[in-house]
Amino acid sequence: MPVFSLDPVQTDWCARLRTFAVERLRPIADRGEPGAVNRPLIAALGELGLLERMFGAGALDLCLLRESLAQGCTEAETALALQGLGAYPLVLAGTGGQRARWLPEVRAGRAVAAFALSEPGAGSDAAALALRAVPDGDGWLLTGEKRWISNAPDADFYTVFARTDGGDGSGGGTGARGVTAFLVPADRPGLTGTPIEMLSPHPIGALAFDSVPVTGDDVLGEVDHGFRVAMTTLNLFRPSVGAFAVGMAQAALDAALEHTAERRAFGGPLSRLQSVAHQIAEMATRTEAARLLVYAAATAYDTGAPDVPRRSAMAKLFATETAQYVVDAAVQLHGARALQRGHPLEHLYREVRAPRIYEGATEVQRTIIARELYGSSHGEKERVR
Repeated sequence: MPVFSLDPVQTDWCARLRTFAVERLRPIADRGEPGAVNRPLIAALGELGLLERMFGAGALDLCLLRESLAQGCTEAETALALQGLGAYPLVLAGTGGQRARWLPEVRAGRAVAAFALSEPGAGSDAAALALRAVPDGDGWLLTGEKRWISNAPDADFYTVFARTDGGDGSGGGTGARGVTAFLVPADRPGLTGTPIEMLSPHPIGALAFDSVPVTGDDVLGEVDHGFRVAMTTLNLFRPSVGAFAVGMAQAALDAALEHTAERRAFGGPLSRLQSVAHQIAEMATRTEAARLLVYAAATAYDTGAPDVPRRSAMAKLFATETAQYVVDAAVQLHGARALQRGHPLEHLYREVRAPRIYEGATEVQRTIIARELYGSSHGEKERVR
């Protein structure tokens, strides 16, 4: 699989993205209100053509986009990724009318999208959804709650996953079967939301559905087959969460390299201390290993390889855990100054924690990897017999 080096065009593009992130997007991000959707930042992503590029990109290009932006402006990276996550189900399964209404606005950065899957009792166990779609004439009424929804409650529309089979997600229903994806504009009657204050101030909140009306025109894909829409979306974006993590790890590594080369202690620069030099070497090695796993998973997706779930899970698992390690090590090498509010590493230290949880926690990724390995092994034995 040709994933171990980038060609000059890709390398130049990544360099331009890092420059955009620092010079064009970082100032807009800094002017934004913490914990709220930064519409000027999303508009800038549209004006620069990055949202358009994302929706036309393969998995590897998406990873390069997210990694490069993350090195210079994590807020820009996150804003771009959330537009993609919220609107990709529309690209994947939307009708012509749905796409014509919303996709041009999303690509231009004028409309904000959100992916509404998680619930208070259904985070990592996404098949345990309890939001109910109760039949009502030619449509349904959505009743229940979503929680930990990025861009809520300020998005313009939500990709909402609800149970249409009559189950309640408590184990008595049909799990992943019987879930339908709906495109729900934010102004539908009965839909309200509240923001949630997080460790790192991202736009995230809870949504309450009080008999929110939806019809067949709002369905994304097929009735009772919405879980496939959710999982296909996550399979594309999961390796790119690893790319986001790699970008943060690289930013932390770069900061640690500069600091330890310049900071003098014990009669010379910190870099002359073997314990410091070895720490830097370990951080660099893990970051490069994570990068290669991410690129391999993305290329597997782009080439239609059969082992995409395993590779994606490995990439997300290793890259997010590596980023946590590298950022923490960089903070340690900097000392107290890195924990001062406003320091780049203080920012990364708060940012790096969440990717180990969202879009499938580390423990879930291990479960997926093991299931795929045992399934592959069992299948091979069956073929030998």
